[in-house]
Amino acid sequence: MKPRVRVPGSVKAGEIVEIRTLVNHVMETGQRRTLDGRAIARNIIHTFTATFDGKEVFKADLNSGISANPYLAFHLKVPGPGQLVMTWTDDAGVIAVEKADIAIA
Repeated sequence: MKPRVRVPGSVKAGEIVEIRTLVNHVMETGQRRTLDGRAIARNIIHTFTATFDGKEVFKADLNSGISANPYLAFHLKVPGPGQLVMTWTDDAGVIAVEKADIAIA
């Protein structure tokens, strides 16, 4: 799992900014079968969380209807400088973490 994140480099305190994320993941639903008829195990990203300086600011519980390489965007009111930590967790237990520092101009 390889996440990509777009975060503004510098913002004003109290400003609302858009955070955009894209993660490479096949998002296997568990409904497909191999050529010899065996079921392919479900493996989707089921949880995305974002914290700003340790406080949860966004959470999404995803289901099998989400496409491969899911794109998520959310808005964040930045109270001051800090670190945004985003975490993706899939059914196989793989966890991807991306951190971004947000500076105040």
